[in-house]
Amino acid sequence: MKVIYLDCFSGISGNMLLGAFIDAGVPEEKLRAVIAKLHIDGYHLSIERVVKTGLSAIHLDVHLEHHHDHAHDNSHGHHHHKHRHLPDIIEIIDCSSLNETVKEASKKVFLRLAQAEAKVHGTTIDQVHFHEVGAVDTIIDIVGTVWCLNYLEIEAIYTSKINTGFGFVQCSHGIMPIPAPATAELLTGIPHYAGNIERELVTPTGAAIIAALGTGYGKMPSGFISHKIAYGAGTWNLEIPNVVRLHIGEITEATENDEILVLEANIDDLSPQIYEYAMDKLFEIGALDVWLTPIIMKKSRPATLVSVLVTGQDLDKATDILFSETSTIGVRYYPVKRKIAQRGFATVHSPWGNAKVKISTYNGKICHVSPEYEDCRHLAKENNVPLKKIQQTVLEASINKLK
Repeated sequence: MKVIYLDCFSGISGNMLLGAFIDAGVPEEKLRAVIAKLHIDGYHLSIERVVKTGLSAIHLDVHLEHHHDHAHDNSHGHHHHKHRHLPDIIEIIDCSSLNETVKEASKKVFLRLAQAEAKVHGTTIDQVHFHEVGAVDTIIDIVGTVWCLNYLEIEAIYTSKINTGFGFVQCSHGIMPIPAPATAELLTGIPHYAGNIERELVTPTGAAIIAALGTGYGKMPSGFISHKIAYGAGTWNLEIPNVVRLHIGEITEATENDEILVLEANIDDLSPQIYEYAMDKLFEIGALDVWLTPIIMKKSRPATLVSVLVTGQDLDKATDILFSETSTIGVRYYPVKRKIAQRGFATVHSPWGNAKVKISTYNGKICHVSPEYEDCRHLAKENNVPLKKIQQTVLEASINKLK
């Protein structure tokens, strides 16, 4: 499984992440082309190599043009002021020609950011102003990062314990403690510490990306092997390098063999509607699989066996969900072994556009090829062609490509 591990000893921000991806070899011109698809203007991107206390890193900066001329003048409808609210930002993402996977993940990050801002300022998500971070650079940072993850075919994000810095920061609402309230809200459940640097090291955008898309927090995952290391620079010059260290690597099959657990609960008194909700929550915390089996209990009562496949580190979270969301009063669990095929992706061309296919190999042989559902669904809707026809064509194209 291809994953990244972010070493956040000097905080995290959207532009630090983008810088790290460029340093890791994502082509700068491709990233610029993707950002151009958003059709927002009033900015230019600078991407340069810098040295932070002796460490070479890439610094990406979004420079806003005429930012002050129209700062309080919305009457002219200037493009870079339309996207001040969540619905406007969603519209910009939806109207772009980005692929569906990138759009969905980008919107997920924005929703998480808006929920945090709304909570701390006592407003609703649709009324949140994205002025703290400047709408344009927030859009570029979030969509750019999501696109890079997709481009590199990253399947999971892990982060170290995050250094937030400490002290106070001036923002449009007045003086705020570090981490800023929205950032603190986004970091709930994610291990972080204040360190000894009196600066705002984590931005709401950086925290939102980690919170919305992260898989595991606090330490390098077991069995992770790093293949490439890259550095993205922040704005500050500090006594420590103001960079994020990005490891691109994989979690090998050998370690996926260890410490896999099956949790089970027999339930005979729960509304069937609840199961789907509980399953979604289990998948959100990282369950590898969740399934339901009809069973017969004492006095011939029909019931449901809920089974959850998790790694050892997610045992407590999965147990909490079973107790809080279902009516069970007991959960049993036991270790299981498994062998899994290696998964990779390839992009194939069809008459209606490109689609990704997932290729599974075991012992060096291809054992299964499946077209990516979201990509095919998007092509089917856009071209008004039956989904099964798209899937069939993409499958045939991929088999020809793999011959």
